[in-house]
Amino acid sequence: MPASGPRRAQDVYAATLALLTEHGYDGLTIEGVAARSGVNKTTIYRWWPSKDALLGAALTDAGLLELTVPDTGSLREDLCALVEQILRLLTGRATGAVVTAVLGAATHRPELAGFTRAFFADRLRRERIVFERAADRGELRPDADPKLVMDLLAGALWLRVLGRGETPRKASVRELVDTVLTGVTP
Repeated sequence: MPASGPRRAQDVYAATLALLTEHGYDGLTIEGVAARSGVNKTTIYRWWPSKDALLGAALTDAGLLELTVPDTGSLREDLCALVEQILRLLTGRATGAVVTAVLGAATHRPELAGFTRAFFADRLRRERIVFERAADRGELRPDADPKLVMDLLAGALWLRVLGRGETPRKASVRELVDTVLTGVTP
C-alpha cells in the first residue's frame, strides 16, 4: 500500500484490476470500483483524481504484476527465470488481461502512458542487479546495456504472446535467452 492512501487501498486496487479484467479499460469506472470495493466514490476521488491515476496506482501497488528478481549465480539462469516470470504474467488469466488492457489504453491515454513508463522504469531498476552481478562474475561485458537485453527478451515474448497468439514453452524461453546472449552468427 502507498505511504499515503485510504486504509482499504488494497480493496480498491483489487476491484480496479478485477473490473479491468472483466470489462476492459472502457468498462472500468470509478463508480464500479466504489461499488465492488465498498469504498465511497468520494474517497476514491480524493486519493486518485482520475481513472488513469487509480489504474496506475493499482498496477504499481497491488502486487499483481510483481516479479521476483532471481539470484541463481548465473546470468543465463537469472534471465531464464525472469523471462519465465514475464511469460507467466503475459499468459496468466488475470494478469494477461490486465497487461493487454493497460497497454492498449496507454497508447491513447497520456496519463496512463506515464504510469506505464514509470512501472517499466521501476521494473528495470530492480532487474539491473542481475546484470551488475553478472558483470562482477565476468559473464557480461561491462558496457552491456541491461535495458536493451530486457527489451529484446521481453519484447520477443510480448510479440509472440500478444501479437502472434503463441504460448512459448520453457524450451523456447531458454532458446530466446541463449539467442540474445550469444547471437545468431556462428
